[in-house]
Amino acid sequence: QVQLVESGGGSAQSGGSLRLSCAASGYIFNTIYCMGWFRQAPGKEREGVAAIDVDGSASYADSVKGRFTISQDNAKNTLYLQMNSLKPEDTATYYCAADPQVPWWSLLRAPEYDYWGQGTQVTVSS
Repeated sequence: QVQLVESGGGSAQSGGSLRLSCAASGYIFNTIYCMGWFRQAPGKEREGVAAIDVDGSASYADSVKGRFTISQDNAKNTLYLQMNSLKPEDTATYYCAADPQVPWWSLLRAPEYDYWGQGTQVTVSS
């Protein structure tokens, strides 16, 4: 059973930074799983933010390119999302997700992922 637990959310001012973490357990981290960060604001659909394919290549949503960086520490079985230059529109609940098979062209599509964390809130004030 795959378990994902996010942490690191909180409040920040516009232009500030936060780092999210996702601790994974129940499987061999990154050997066969794609990992991703998604977010959902009230009244909006869940959207892909950043993802890492099984070969380590990363994909980003256009809205966060140049500001967010996804990374992983295999020794700690932890996925990270470094968020810089935060904007009020980044306010959302952020979720970590994992799945053993995601086509590279669908890495940022939420329906492709079977395993999800409980989410962590990020609030950016102007």
